[in-house]
Amino acid sequence: MGVPILILGESGSGKSSSLRNFEPDEVGIFNVASKPLPFRKPLKKVDRAGYKTIIKALSKPSLKRYVIDDSQYLLVFEAFDKAKEVGYGKFTDMAKNFYDLLQFIIQNTPPDCIVYFLHHVQEDEQGKVKAKTVGKMLDSLLTVEGLFSVVLMAKTENGQYFFQTHNSGADTVKSPIDMFTDDRIDNDLKKVDTIIREYWNLGGNE
Repeated sequence: MGVPILILGESGSGKSSSLRNFEPDEVGIFNVASKPLPFRKPLKKVDRAGYKTIIKALSKPSLKRYVIDDSQYLLVFEAFDKAKEVGYGKFTDMAKNFYDLLQFIIQNTPPDCIVYFLHHVQEDEQGKVKAKTVGKMLDSLLTVEGLFSVVLMAKTENGQYFFQTHNSGADTVKSPIDMFTDDRIDNDLKKVDTIIREYWNLGGNE
């Protein structure tokens, strides 16, 4: 059973820059939106990655950690492709494709394989910050955060970048009991990866 982890945050909140401390042989990046990384280290990435590309690579993983950068665009780009289709069925298809990717990771990757979803946020009608999707119809079918055991929030405040680890009451952040002792930690995904592996005895920190 592989482990999907959700990292939420607004654009510019430090999600992608949190990858900066990984070495090229430690992580593979599925770059859905094909944007340059915000640092100079040449990490391995595949641009324009879609569902088929991601699933094909994860069917024979050679690394212990992967990142789907801008994972919300898996939904957005499919919505654009189906823009001229009418009916409710296309929203069901979009929800199912995202769900199927999560289930593939959980059921078909090794137990020490962690896949991080870096995902944009939006506010719902009650003002709660949640994972961005593509409309109310899709939200009625798919609660993105419900598919993850760990949801962190990338934030910036007074020039400082950090991850929020516990729920504030106005967001969908969550983490297992005692996985993180502090409400705020450095936005260093390599450190987060180490903490998660130690908590669940996943190995892969050597």
